[in-house]
Amino acid sequence: MSNIRLEAIKETFNRKPLEVAEQGKRSDLFQVNVFNEMSMRQFMTKEAFTSVMDAIVHGKKIDRKIADQVASGMKAWASSKGATHYTHWFQPLTGTTAEKHDAFFETQSDGQAIEKFGGGQLVQQEPDASSFPSGGIRNTFEARGYTAWDPTSPAFIYGTTLCIPTVFVSYTGEALDYKAPLLRALQAVDQAATSVAKYFDKNVTKVNATLGWEQEYFLIDKALAYSRPDIVLSGRTLLGHSPAKGQQLDDHYFGSIPSRVMSYMRELEMECLKLGIPVKTRHNEVAPNQFELAPIFEEANLAVDHNTLLMDVMDKTADKHNLKVLFHEKPFAGINGSGKHNNWSLSTNTGVNLLAPGSTPMKNLQFLTFFINTIKAVNEHEELLRASIASATNDHRLGANEAPPAIISVFIGAQLTKVLDELEDVSKGKLSPQEKTDLKLNVVGKIPDVLLDNTDRNRTSPFAFTGNKFEFRAVGSKANCANPMTVLNTIVAKQLMEFKKEVDALVAKKSLKKDEAIFNVLREYIKASKKIRFEGDGYSLVWEKEAGKRGLSNNRKTPEALKAMVSKKTIELFEEMSVMNKIECEARHEIELEEYTLKVQIESRVLGDIARNHVIPIAIRYQNTLIDNVRGLKDIFSKEYKKLASEQMDLIEHISYHIAEINSSVSAMIEERKKANKLEKSQIKADAYCEKVLPFFDTIRYHCDKLELMVDDDLWPLTKYREMLFTK
Repeated sequence: MSNIRLEAIKETFNRKPLEVAEQGKRSDLFQVNVFNEMSMRQFMTKEAFTSVMDAIVHGKKIDRKIADQVASGMKAWASSKGATHYTHWFQPLTGTTAEKHDAFFETQSDGQAIEKFGGGQLVQQEPDASSFPSGGIRNTFEARGYTAWDPTSPAFIYGTTLCIPTVFVSYTGEALDYKAPLLRALQAVDQAATSVAKYFDKNVTKVNATLGWEQEYFLIDKALAYSRPDIVLSGRTLLGHSPAKGQQLDDHYFGSIPSRVMSYMRELEMECLKLGIPVKTRHNEVAPNQFELAPIFEEANLAVDHNTLLMDVMDKTADKHNLKVLFHEKPFAGINGSGKHNNWSLSTNTGVNLLAPGSTPMKNLQFLTFFINTIKAVNEHEELLRASIASATNDHRLGANEAPPAIISVFIGAQLTKVLDELEDVSKGKLSPQEKTDLKLNVVGKIPDVLLDNTDRNRTSPFAFTGNKFEFRAVGSKANCANPMTVLNTIVAKQLMEFKKEVDALVAKKSLKKDEAIFNVLREYIKASKKIRFEGDGYSLVWEKEAGKRGLSNNRKTPEALKAMVSKKTIELFEEMSVMNKIECEARHEIELEEYTLKVQIESRVLGDIARNHVIPIAIRYQNTLIDNVRGLKDIFSKEYKKLASEQMDLIEHISYHIAEINSSVSAMIEERKKANKLEKSQIKADAYCEKVLPFFDTIRYHCDKLELMVDDDLWPLTKYREMLFTK
């Protein structure tokens, strides 16, 4: 066993769980490090508090003079908590968060020092934007970018720093982050959904999109992780033979949580609660060393902020416990990968979940309205929804018989399918008194009972209705939730606007009553969106063929899927809904193509390095040992040595074959990489890496993994799957 691998394994088995002291009730810890409503009341003037609440609830602007009062109260609160610095905390298009810390410290002309934090520092900062991805919006030599305070997401203390959630925009006003388009999309769906909700309740003045994410992840020993160059540099194992035992016994799923992992989870949860992240659920996932964490749902913007913050907290907490979190969607071959299921719904300021059935036919008509419009929205924009979750890492997971396929479809269950079929059969135009009674009592009135019995789930569906929400299951574990949430809320907002226009037109032109007009429009939507609904096995080849006949896209790879981001239809949608302009759409497309190319490029370099500098030399060393042994047999048994050494000679031959295949494949991969690097257009370059470079990965891995089974375990240089996946 190589020295690095041996030391890593020894260190792992010598570790003991780090004891975590419980700190009272979980509810007592909640939001202790968040500048929430209670803290604002305590540390801010009444005028400042009212202004901030108006900004949060009604979207009103905060006057700069009031901002000084807010900043003063925020600094006083933060200082009382031991904070010494502040930062504008934002989410650039790198996939991670960004922050630049400044001290509450300033010198005066007389040489004295004071602590200072004013409204100007709260509301706007000017970080260097030159090195963040901009997709051509900004030149590298033009560094100016602005962060602007988002009062709808509360400030929090992380370590000794006051973190102020912000948007990040260019000097010319285009969004350079995930948050700005999300906020615009949430505003669009609020306005559109509120106008439709008023059909059913005039008291509705605001609709919030809600999100409850489920974060899956792998947790392995830190020493073992850092003994693998592929995990360090790419976040996943690029080679490694599957262990004899993986997940086939299903004994890890919902099993007893290992003590070391439990210690980590307890500390993580306490840190999350302090930061206002309402974590509630923890459990073992399907694969060995795979786990899941899930919170109570929140308003979507806050939920996105909390998920991005969570991933940083997970990393730091794991480090304390000598563990390493792997967020990659497919860190290990042959076992399940990780997703981040996005549970989405809409709720009103009157406390109603618009995707939950009610106690009366009218409330159920409201449910059906938002339910069917969401399905219609997905039907109209399934390619864009697929593009929103496209990445080099998620490509390894989608369609791998463990996650939803790349084909976007909607699952609603047999009972709700029957309800929609019955609604589709309703007569067009004015309803007779008998039709109204039958419809309201026999169809709409039964929805609560239907949903009580609708307990089946389709784990192969990328977009499934689960009782009072839709679950977008295709989002990758590494992803920022803002991307799919921006798209989903935008397409639903657009669909609800169209719905209201059609209903109002029917009422005006045909003198139909409102509920009759609603039924008429919904019936047409049910017919128009039938192709997107699928109740069967999403993994089957039968569905793939059927989806093709229905005209649904099947964009398996990211470069192909991302084209939907810059289609004429998409750009017109985002511009009409004031979510992104053409420049912002094209910039994001450019950034994501470049990110795809760079990730495959990095993995290609790492794989080539490991294959040639780790695997081949060790295989040759072991082969030389076998050769020396064969020679020894020849010296001792000159006549019979061929018979005695036949197995070893066969092994020597197989090792030579695999070495040759690895070396030639690495050489061919490097040549294709050189050709791809000369290409200038991002789309063509990404296509080349996808079609010409990436296919070599499986070939190189296959031969390396075969050598892992042949070479002496004491010599093999890389920590094996069985050692990483079954540590306690």
